[in-house]
Amino acid sequence: MAQSEKRENSVLFSLRELRQIEENRVQEEENAQRSAEEARMRAQQEAERQRREAEEAKLRAERDHQRSIEEAKASAEREARLRVESAEAAERARQQAELERERLQHEMELRRAEVAKKRPTWMLAVTALALIGLVALVVITINKVRETSEHDEAAAQAQKEADEAKRQAQEAAKTVAALQSDFFDLTHKLDDAQKALDQAQNDADRAAARAQLDALRRQRADMEAKIAAAKAAAAAAERHGGVHTSAECANNPLAKGCM
Repeated sequence: MAQSEKRENSVLFSLRELRQIEENRVQEEENAQRSAEEARMRAQQEAERQRREAEEAKLRAERDHQRSIEEAKASAEREARLRVESAEAAERARQQAELERERLQHEMELRRAEVAKKRPTWMLAVTALALIGLVALVVITINKVRETSEHDEAAAQAQKEADEAKRQAQEAAKTVAALQSDFFDLTHKLDDAQKALDQAQNDADRAAARAQLDALRRQRADMEAKIAAAKAAAAAAERHGGVHTSAECANNPLAKGCM
């Protein structure tokens, strides 16, 4: 009788141990499923964040490109206006010099006529001084016209350099836009690779999916470095072209007053 009770107690203890083991296994499976679901949700949220950032970057690039076009158009109009104003100023100076020369010539003719009538000695001196003054005035006028022309050439050269810097800034902006578009496409590929990893049915598929995901992540890191370098080049070109960007706009081009 005692041996029978002992066997029954042993069986009951074994059953309790088996039940406890089974409950622990079920609990571990539930924890693993919960962890996997949380990891999947985090990955999905990260992918969504990256997608939004890529879309915002693409939008900023499009706005920057449009602004570059408008600035180039305004620069061309300003250069044309400066050339017209410079030509008009040079023409006015030439006409003024011509009028002054004619006026002085007319005065000289009148004085010569008076001298022919009176022939006083002091008039000869006055005539000589007037002639000297005429020559000096003509020389000053010619120098002034030359200085105006040189100033216009310097202004045109400076404008040309500014236009070239802006052209380089536009090319850099196009490069940034292209890289950001590629980054957007790469983000979609990363999403697909993450889904493939989540849906893998065996170790071989998971290993292949994980390798693909790691390769795409490395590509994304390289792409981010290229975008940063292109943005730095665009900013340098803008500074060289006389375009000044505030710190707030550099950090957030979508901020109020930056576009």
